[in-house]
Amino acid sequence: MVWPPRFLRARPQGALSALEWGLYVVYAGALVLWCASLFFGSMRLQLAYSEAHARGDVAPFTAPRPHPEVTLPGPPIALPPAAAVHWSAPLDDVFIHFDFARATARGFPFQWSEGNGYSSGGTSLLYPFALALGYWGGFRGLSLMVWAGIVACVSCLAFLIAARRLFSGLPKQAAWLAPPALLCVGALSWSLFSGMEVAFFLALWGACLVAWDDLMRAPELWPEASPTRQAAWLGLSGLLMVATRPEAAALIAVFGISAAYVVLTRRGRGAAFKVLVLSGLPAFLVLVTHAVANKWFTGYSTAAGALVKLELHHPHLSAQQAWDAWQFHVKYQVMRVTDYHLSEPGGWGWILWGLGAVACVPRQTRRYALMLWASAALWILVVAMNGQVRWQNERYSMPALTWLLMLAALGVGALVSLAPALGTRGARLRVASATLATLAVAAFVYHQLPRYREQVWFFGRASRNIRDQHIAAGQLLSDLRPARVLVGDAGAITYESDIPGLDIIGLGGYRDYPFARASQWGVPAILELIQRIPMAERPEVMAIYPGWWGTLPLWFGEPFAHAVVRGNVICGGADKVLYRPRWRGMTASEHPLSLRAGEQPVDSLDHADLMNEAAHGYQIEGALGFMEMKLLPYPGREAHDLWDAGRIIPQGAVERATLSARPGAPGRLIARVAPASKGRSEVRLNGAALEPFVLTPSDAWQELSVDVPSAVLHETNQLELRQVEGERIIYHLWLVQESAGP
Repeated sequence: MVWPPRFLRARPQGALSALEWGLYVVYAGALVLWCASLFFGSMRLQLAYSEAHARGDVAPFTAPRPHPEVTLPGPPIALPPAAAVHWSAPLDDVFIHFDFARATARGFPFQWSEGNGYSSGGTSLLYPFALALGYWGGFRGLSLMVWAGIVACVSCLAFLIAARRLFSGLPKQAAWLAPPALLCVGALSWSLFSGMEVAFFLALWGACLVAWDDLMRAPELWPEASPTRQAAWLGLSGLLMVATRPEAAALIAVFGISAAYVVLTRRGRGAAFKVLVLSGLPAFLVLVTHAVANKWFTGYSTAAGALVKLELHHPHLSAQQAWDAWQFHVKYQVMRVTDYHLSEPGGWGWILWGLGAVACVPRQTRRYALMLWASAALWILVVAMNGQVRWQNERYSMPALTWLLMLAALGVGALVSLAPALGTRGARLRVASATLATLAVAAFVYHQLPRYREQVWFFGRASRNIRDQHIAAGQLLSDLRPARVLVGDAGAITYESDIPGLDIIGLGGYRDYPFARASQWGVPAILELIQRIPMAERPEVMAIYPGWWGTLPLWFGEPFAHAVVRGNVICGGADKVLYRPRWRGMTASEHPLSLRAGEQPVDSLDHADLMNEAAHGYQIEGALGFMEMKLLPYPGREAHDLWDAGRIIPQGAVERATLSARPGAPGRLIARVAPASKGRSEVRLNGAALEPFVLTPSDAWQELSVDVPSAVLHETNQLELRQVEGERIIYHLWLVQESAGP
């Protein structure tokens, strides 16, 4: 077998071509390792500073002190100086991949936290399996970042080998522009070596590029051969790419359709259809299988990450607002990358766009340039639906920036190596174009260098922030060993502590509980789901930012430790607080307080509990149904509190739900309220009008009651509540009947 296989080569022919290919690999690999050493060296330096400061060896601005102490009454618990940490990562999201990878290596694939069950919250299906190989190989704990760095370097090299195909129409030396082009922008290198899946994804895109190029050139190079093999390679590469990042489905469509069109013009409809099916079907099956698995295990076909991050799934945004947000994010990506990441003074980044446009002019580079432009444009348009595209150093936009850099390299290669005319005039024009290209590149590099230095520093400081806050908190939890920890940002805390977690944002997942959907509705919906968790499985520690979650830490938390980060550039807050949770306010919330002798609940509609609402076919007409919650004294037992959540129903809005009952026996509807103003709700059951709920203002829990005649009740009952006066919040509604006889 000849290595590398033809699938990965630009088909070097002859000894000199093979030598040039080998030298290119060495050159590209050396540049990748050098660039990686800059960023990982910055990380190691910042971690060394942090450890020295914790030991008291250095004190740049203040007197040395250990990691944050407890300043609250009670036994003194402190975050001790963290154990020596030689590796970290600049993003907490990296550790989400590590969580999935460790669970995979231990035999729990697709689980963020072992025992929580299937999770659809990972941003990549395939990448955790690549990391799991390193875990199996001995890269345990934080050293898994070493393996992630190895994967990133190998992936960058694989991409650069594949990128030679882009320069197939130019002299071989033009391909040597690809490595410096890929690595010349600090923000892109930051993402490539961050431990996220960006480099891995680009390597798979490179495999798609080579397969696509083979397919496009097959009619020229192998007139008698069938394009089936090349189409199958493209399909396999596309499958892997979509399994790494689902957004890549649009790119697969471009690869497949363009290749099928070329085959159509030369081989006919049958061959073109075969190419279209073989190239696109595998990726399509991945998306369908993932959606089916999500629906089966979580109740939602949409992945948790999409539910949390995509604006079109936000329950509080109208279609117009989602459209406006998408437009904003498209513009933001272009302007932020161009005017900030590509140059220190704004404006110089547009040089890349100009060079990329040049690549579309020569016939030798036009096909590849159009593919790169299509890839970049589609990627920007797709990820613009992500409401978090502005965060995490714009990592979601980095693939598009990669393709823009390859376009610029193609444009430079064309300007330097192609003569636009014959004879003396052509020679002069070539010198002029080469000079112009050289000056443009020099101007771009000059204005990019300050940003590059900034990104190298930012990589180290961000890694230090994660170490000082998230990893330090995880180390404390590993000593305390709670049964489960509640976190508001799944990642390093659960990975470092190796303790089962509950991610209330929803990316981690817990059984089929829709925390991802609940997080969009707010804290009331989240707490309703926690109320459903058996007491023995509820979190024993909360590690959250107090400013993120409203009254959650105030009502349900007793703080006992702080993880404070100094010089924060990446964490969600300067103070990560650890709380002992108090769930007792939820204990009696599920039961009505005004049952009569012999009565028992036969069904209940728990407003703001998404699982309960779904089970009862709950719908709102005329309102979004914003959620609210209250913690008030337990009636008759003032020393205890009772918590509940409900939906805000304005005047004119209608709620509908289905309730079960025992036919032939009368009953009552009991509604828990705590109204702030007067109101009245019309009540209909199976179309029959009942007495209305009349609300009077109160600072205490009330339970309103409406009698239901036996003739109205069926086994399945349609409830309608119409708010005709004022605003109403029902926190819980029960249908109760007298107990059946023995």
